[in-house]
Amino acid sequence: MTASLSSADHLAKYYGLHGKTCLVTGGTLGIGRAVVEEFAILGARVFTCARKADALESLLSDCKAKGWSVEGITADVATPEGRESVMKAASAALGGRIDVLVNNVGTNIRKSTLDYTPADFERMIAVNLESAFALSQAVHPFMKAAGGGVIIMISSVAGGPVAMKSGAVYGLTKASLNQIVMNFACEWASDGIRAISVAPWYTDTPLVENLLGDKELLQQILSRTPLGRVAQPEEVARVVAFAASPAASYITGQTLRVDGGYSAMGLY
Repeated sequence: MTASLSSADHLAKYYGLHGKTCLVTGGTLGIGRAVVEEFAILGARVFTCARKADALESLLSDCKAKGWSVEGITADVATPEGRESVMKAASAALGGRIDVLVNNVGTNIRKSTLDYTPADFERMIAVNLESAFALSQAVHPFMKAAGGGVIIMISSVAGGPVAMKSGAVYGLTKASLNQIVMNFACEWASDGIRAISVAPWYTDTPLVENLLGDKELLQQILSRTPLGRVAQPEEVARVVAFAASPAASYITGQTLRVDGGYSAMGLY
């Protein structure tokens, strides 16, 4: 216990991110943007990336106006060249130190299994899975040199434990992320590195706004959600921030479901 700390000091020490350097991929929209903002509010130095230069410029301008330490680069982390550019720029911007990596980029191509093409499959693997695996490899030396760090995957409850109508390929990429953190947690624990997957249910983001506009589907979603609503991006971001904070220092290899009770609901 740290009874000698004031409440404010206790919150800052265990739940804040002051002095931490964080790399967040896909930080201009939805959950990614909410994570960037939450980290910045909590005192972290943040570096992010996006494929669209105008979206990135808008984010950086907003963050600068609020006095937050956020920088970024335009790049596609689904490609080796894009990942190389991000790592080089992030290292320079963050002083050669990366304490937290949030693998947030993701996409979906919603089709029945028999309709997927090889190109569909390759694209989703590259965006959702390969980018996260390769960037985790890339940040390992930084974290090991610093005595530790945290790798966080933005997964989905589509990755299990039950099936969802989000497509087989999307589900397999998210299930893979949930498995990867268990392997990383065991393999890299001796390097002081924790690995956690955060798995949201339907969240009000641009990725699913067209789906949430379907009143019949929305009613189906809400009927399977004990809390009776979809998540807001900041609700997911707060869990990500907790996972990155010292308060979660004994959590690793886990999938934290942010789903309003969806995964707990059977025939009830």
